Parts: sequence; structure tokens; C-alpha cells
Amino acid sequence: MPSSHYEDHIEREHAAVLFRWDRDLAEELDPKLESDFVLSFAVGCLDPERDGTTPLILAAAGGHIEAVTELLQQGADPNARRLTGTTALFFAAQGGFMDIAGLLLEHGATVDSCSIDGGTPLFVACQCGHLDVVEGLIERGANPNAHMKDGATALFIAAQNGHVRILEVLLEHGAKTDAARTDGATPLWIGAQMGHDHVVRRLLKAGAKVDATRHDGATPLFKAAHKGHTAVVGELLKYRPSLGILPNGESALHAAALTGQMTVARQLVGAGADPLLVNQEGVTPLQLAIRHSQTQVANYLKDKIRARTGTS
Repeated sequence: MPSSHYEDHIEREHAAVLFRWDRDLAEELDPKLESDFVLSFAVGCLDPERDGTTPLILAAAGGHIEAVTELLQQGADPNARRLTGTTALFFAAQGGFMDIAGLLLEHGATVDSCSIDGGTPLFVACQCGHLDVVEGLIERGANPNAHMKDGATALFIAAQNGHVRILEVLLEHGAKTDAARTDGATPLWIGAQMGHDHVVRRLLKAGAKVDATRHDGATPLFKAAHKGHTAVVGELLKYRPSLGILPNGESALHAAALTGQMTVARQLVGAGADPLLVNQEGVTPLQLAIRHSQTQVANYLKDKIRARTGTS
């Protein structure tokens, strides 16, 4: 059985993308520093030619509104970018500083300024769970359907991180429920992958396609079954997902059998999954469980097969 069907695609790429932009800057900051010290430090010590960090970016990242105010009054450019493409507004959004974000926007900051990877201030606010910043940016014109270079939208980021209230705000403002990354993964897919049943429930209610398939053929149910996310499986089963062979040549029950997910196996069989279904290699879930020493699941499937066939 190809391992690519079952490898654990931990979805860290967006966290890595969003946070690598500013980790070095964050390490330079002490949030306890007084704003006048930050201002003098920034004006005297920063070298914008090194990485593009300006005094305004430093002050915004540290949450120092007095310093931000002073710098803007002195004519600092609110749209100056680091080499990564991030602006002061991005850092204000990351820190949850809506007062600073609002001030920057009042002075002409571009609300959807994007990084070299396509992320906007709205993305990082969704990543970090700053609901008030998300609401404030959208009220000021942020595009809820903007996407990164890999196709991920703010809704995808919110779903990935389990921020259901932010997800609801995005949906209320027209975010596309099934907008997919370039690999085909949708917000529902990533919510299922990460085990966020509350996110899955809300997206399904909003009309998300239950069998949306990533390009490798895996559906939300397949991933949830593989990882043992029983609550997610329960939510998905309410919407009658496919229990048969998927485009990847496997079924959700095969995934549960492989990894020994006993509760999930019970859920799937109870919903009508066939323990005798053969995958693209001619292997049943029972045979797969036996191969991988998943004894509990194997015994359960044997009992179900005996009950169906009347054999002892």
C-alpha cells in the first residue's frame, strides 16, 4: 500500500510562513520597554537596509502606540516593508493591537498589503486568533477571499487553527466556503485533519462539500478516520459522506483499520461501511488490520463479518 496515502501531513506550513516573517524581529523586542525608549532605540539603532525593519515597524510590533503616533506625526511611511514584504500593519495585526492597526490605517496603511508569500494582515490575525482585529480589518475593507500563493485563504487559516468565531465572521462577510489550496485542500478538509469538530460542524452547516478531495484523493472523512478524530467523524457522518473506495484507492474504514482506530471503525461500520470492501490492491480493512497488528480492530471486523455471513 503506497505510504503516501497515509503519511501524516501535519499542517504547519502556514504557521511557519506567517511566523518566520517576524520571529527575528519579535526576539529583538521587550514588550515591557517604555515607548520613548523604543522610539529612541529605533531611530538611532535600526538599519532599514539590513532587513527593511523601520522604527515604525518596530514600534507597531511592540504595541507601543505612543511611539507609533509620534513616528506617524513625523512622517513615517505606514507602508514601508521589510524584505519579507510585511508592514507595520501586519505586525500590529499579529500582536492583536487594533488601536495601532486603526491608527496606521487612518494614516494611509494599505489594509491588504501582502507579504512575499501572499499573506495579508488579515491572515496573521486569523492565525493568532485576534477576533477584534479580524473584525476591524474587514470593516476597513480587508478582502476575506484574498489568498496566499498556495491558495490558502483566511478561512482556511482560521479553520486550521480552530478559531470558530473568526471563521463565522469571515463567512458572514462572504468568505468562500470551499475555496481550496492549490493541492485541493479546503477549509473543511483542514478542519477535519486537525480534529476541530466545532469548525467542521460550522462549515458543514454553511454548505461545505463533505467529500471535497485533496489532490492525493483523501477526503475529510478519510483524514479524520486515519487520525482517530471521533468527534469529527461523527459530524461528517451526519452529511452522508462516501464510505466506498475514494479516488486514492482506499476507504475511510481502511484508514481506521490501518491505524487501529477502534471507535472510528465502529462509527463507520455503524454508518454502513463494508468491512469486506477491497481497496485498489485487493485488500480488505480486516486484512489491513491484521497486517499491521491492529488486533482489536481486526477482532471487531471479524465479528461483524461473521454476523453478516452467518459463519462461525
